[in-house]
Amino acid sequence: MPAFSYEVVATYPHDPKAFTQGLVYTDGVLYETTGQEGESWLRKVDLATGNVLQQHDMSDEVFGEGMVIWGDQIVTLTWRNNKGFIFDKATFAQKGEWTYEGEGWGLTADDTQIYMSDGTAQIRKIDPATLKETGRIDVTMNGRPKDQLNELEFIKGEIWANEFQTDRILRIDPATGEVKGIIYLGGLLKPDERRKTDVLNGIAWDKAGDRIFVTGKYWPKLFEIRVKDPAANP
Repeated sequence: MPAFSYEVVATYPHDPKAFTQGLVYTDGVLYETTGQEGESWLRKVDLATGNVLQQHDMSDEVFGEGMVIWGDQIVTLTWRNNKGFIFDKATFAQKGEWTYEGEGWGLTADDTQIYMSDGTAQIRKIDPATLKETGRIDVTMNGRPKDQLNELEFIKGEIWANEFQTDRILRIDPATGEVKGIIYLGGLLKPDERRKTDVLNGIAWDKAGDRIFVTGKYWPKLFEIRVKDPAANP
């Protein structure tokens, strides 16, 4: 299986109090959701400065999870509340809720449907119009079920997934569910920085500029990376 490394293109500030769950880059800004009861927010963030441009605080009993932008709406998940929220993209006003069974971990979308991870070895397909499940993708790596899929991002026909509690991103073929490659992202933070943080989590793709951003829970930095072809690895 191809193993990809990376190089850092640029480094940006990131709120070290943000327990990052969902990350999206669009319209020149970052959108981010965070977790932990009492610390779950939906934010719009300036990439260059890390300044929060807009924020919605979720209720204290909610443990926020991933998010996806679909049209003029932001759709979010919660971990164990069996429901997510729908927000107006421009105003952050809550427009509704949606429900699902099991846990909520990550969300992403292609041009036709939403994908949802739940900690298992399956990725759910969600109809964007109804937010109802339409099917599931069985994710395998080397022929075996692969669980612990966390934050998701759809990049050039692949689903990229943070593997929970590791420094790896898995590149998944949505048609087959097969993990086609692994990106190793160890060493992004210095050891003294990493001791104060939690896991790598958060992938955002700037589709217009073809830039990839990654960060983690309580990380003080966000990184633009360039993934190196395996042939170029030492």
